[in-house]
Amino acid sequence: MAASPSVAPATGAVLRSGLVWAFVGVLLFSMSVPMTKVAVGGFDPFFTAAGRAVIAGALALVLLGIRRVPFPERRHLKPLLFTMLGAVFGWPILIALALQRTTSAHVAVIAAFMPLTTALFAVLRHRERVSGQFWLAACAGTAALVVFALSRGGADGADLTADLLVVGAVLASSWCYVEGAAVSREVPGWQVISWVVVLALPVTVPWMLALWFTAQTAYDPTGVEWLALLGLGVSSMYLGFFAWYRGLALAGTARGGQVQQLQAPLTLVWSAWWLGEAVTLGTVLTALVVIACVVWAQRARPATVVAPEE
Repeated sequence: MAASPSVAPATGAVLRSGLVWAFVGVLLFSMSVPMTKVAVGGFDPFFTAAGRAVIAGALALVLLGIRRVPFPERRHLKPLLFTMLGAVFGWPILIALALQRTTSAHVAVIAAFMPLTTALFAVLRHRERVSGQFWLAACAGTAALVVFALSRGGADGADLTADLLVVGAVLASSWCYVEGAAVSREVPGWQVISWVVVLALPVTVPWMLALWFTAQTAYDPTGVEWLALLGLGVSSMYLGFFAWYRGLALAGTARGGQVQQLQAPLTLVWSAWWLGEAVTLGTVLTALVVIACVVWAQRARPATVVAPEE
């Protein structure tokens, strides 16, 4: 990829706008786990991963056509490919494989490091500058999420293969966030994710059809399970990235990525509402600690990037 474009210090208003956009993205992402739990009641994890990508790709194809968006520049194709590998294939497949071997609580222990890993990649890959105070805040928030996951049984279900799969999923997802956010400094975020899922269609459509026709008798989805799959494709696979990439471009990938620490508590709220899971005092206290750490991280230094106009 070409060198990152020059950036100017963002105003406080731009930073706040970026954090709001990032939060909207995380809010939509946080629905993914409970919707996936519903969807896999009628589909296997691999069909769910393929189906959500195809749904997002179909929507993107229509939107790109209506807006008459030109094909991406050649210098953007490499980061778009990396983003596709992480967002469409890496994270969904590796997490699905891990969850076949261990519990979601155990997965959450390792997945809690994703915001920190995203910040590290942003610093190494695109030379974003953050202070020691930022790293302290990021580590404190990560520690709170790890302790919370352990308190919910995250120490159980230890499996080396599953752990390596989750580590791979975290690295793939963090890398795709950084690569996609870099392109969104020059191209609106909605176009970035649109091209990502459209470029994946030559793989995801045959993959989904093969899964359907080779295991059709194993699928017996209800209307609710179809709606959950549709929600995954529209929300967490597509619209969530509209807001997420704009937020990262405005606030900076390292700083904006810390908002994702709020995803775990938000997921529990959706799970309580849709699946009847309990929201404990520990959940509330963890959410408050994480919010405090996210605010602390944002006060560490001014933002440095501004996203293109939509």
